[in-house]
Amino acid sequence: MVSVKGVSDQFAILPIRMPPVPSFPQPAIHEVRIRRNAPKIPTPNDSRSLFLKNVPTDSTEPHFRAVFADLVGAGRFETIVFDDEAKTALPVDPAHATKVIALARKRKRAEVEMEERAREEEVMRLPEIWTRRLHRSSGTAIVLLADEKSAQLVLKAIAKVQKTKKYPVWGNNLADEVPPLGSPWVSAHLQLCRVDKTSTQTAVHAFFNAFNRKEKDSVELAKKLRNEPDEDGFVTVTRGGRAAPASRNEAEEAKQRMVDKQERRKSEMKDFYRFQLRERRKQEQFALLKRFQEDRRKVDAMREKRGKFRPET
Repeated sequence: MVSVKGVSDQFAILPIRMPPVPSFPQPAIHEVRIRRNAPKIPTPNDSRSLFLKNVPTDSTEPHFRAVFADLVGAGRFETIVFDDEAKTALPVDPAHATKVIALARKRKRAEVEMEERAREEEVMRLPEIWTRRLHRSSGTAIVLLADEKSAQLVLKAIAKVQKTKKYPVWGNNLADEVPPLGSPWVSAHLQLCRVDKTSTQTAVHAFFNAFNRKEKDSVELAKKLRNEPDEDGFVTVTRGGRAAPASRNEAEEAKQRMVDKQERRKSEMKDFYRFQLRERRKQEQFALLKRFQEDRRKVDAMREKRGKFRPET
């Protein structure tokens, strides 16, 4: 049933006409709720992105590209990210897999390492055994548009659709070929489950190589933190040797203390010599005198503009 109101809980309601299928041979209306994307941590693309709720379970990027092209024309839809899509190729991360990045590392070297990590993650991916993924019911997604104006046009077009009742049809005018569901989808899955042994073995080896590298980094971090004294200058020693941090949170806190200590040493070295201390004090006095003179000029300008200055009593 289509809602009468166009906005519910600050969401604009976009009705989509679902065509009949063999399992349900009657047309239906599916409501997708859309609003401006406002995450807890802002990003540079928030002004041109929209938050979607209650997306259909068989949603794909071509489906929503066709829907948005029907609303505001082609060329404004950029991409869509569903909430249940895999975010990383290494879902299992060692508990203590943290890496200390040296502050003096050159940017070029960091970029090369990032490219190597990207290639490594590409090799780690197991062969896909589904031609098309289904999403969970009442799922969410983030749509990225070309610019902020496109996001405004989409919201205006949704309000217009509510009045004209000309709802976009799901699956019409698909620009890209989308694999069908039903028995062909299950049949293709059964075929893809017989994956190539060599490619699967390569992906598994790459996964464990990355896992072992992360564990090695965590051991190196633990060794470095064992030799880090506390605030009083002491190092905790146990029967088995110097103890490493008991948890990842303690390791992060110890690492932060180490960075703060290095910054404090740098600031102390700035005023190590007596002439450095005199120069810093002179600079502070000069800045204070300069601000005083600027404030006095502002007061004189106010007096000239308003006449005799009379403070309120």
